[in-house]
Amino acid sequence: MAYGFKIMVEGDYACFTRPELKVERVSYDVPPPGALEGMLKSCYWKPSIKYTIDKIIVFNKIDFMNVRRNEVKEKVLLSAVKSQMNGKGGDPCIYTSESRSQRASMILKNVKYGIEFHFELTGLKNEREEDAEKKHYNIIKRRLEKGQWFRVPCLGCSEFPVKKIELVEDFNENLINKDILDMKDVDLGYMSYKVQFADGGKPINDDWENPEFSDRANTLYYRPHMINGVIDVRKYREGLRC
Repeated sequence: MAYGFKIMVEGDYACFTRPELKVERVSYDVPPPGALEGMLKSCYWKPSIKYTIDKIIVFNKIDFMNVRRNEVKEKVLLSAVKSQMNGKGGDPCIYTSESRSQRASMILKNVKYGIEFHFELTGLKNEREEDAEKKHYNIIKRRLEKGQWFRVPCLGCSEFPVKKIELVEDFNENLINKDILDMKDVDLGYMSYKVQFADGGKPINDDWENPEFSDRANTLYYRPHMINGVIDVRKYREGLRC
């Protein structure tokens, strides 16, 4: 049995980066399902469940703005962190004055989405309780109602946090912006669906206490249409391409 939810999500800014435009960030017009799954995982996640986005509704006008941001060109080396933890020295730091790079970004502003999703058990770290699905359902419902999360949910990039997440019984499609309705049927072209990791969420060393995961991954793409502001993700899921 799949337990489903409907939520309203709002934010001042969002950036769902197109993978084909890496130097200067350019956002998709609408959020990819994978980005919304990541947002939900910020509220609640366990290896034994997986989220699936079923429908996305775009309520506000699609409005872009250009900004310039300072970004760092490097990542902290895991080897340096381990070396310092073992007392062998190492410098697990990034000095922004030395690795800073200013880049332009085309981002979305004043976004509001309706998201319908469900979760299923993955079979990983199997729950002992017979009512495991119901247990996860109640936890997710409670956390969404109270606005709880263990890390700040974001809209694409981490510097664009979600302003509001609201659990709803149903969507009021009368609130969809007129400019969106006037667009009618929009072919969004091929866009990212999600990133699929080769390990399938299971440690490659079969050790959940000290897990090691694979970095190998493929991006799945799909070609959805937005009809009167509604993207029926379920309808296009069968056409996923790697």
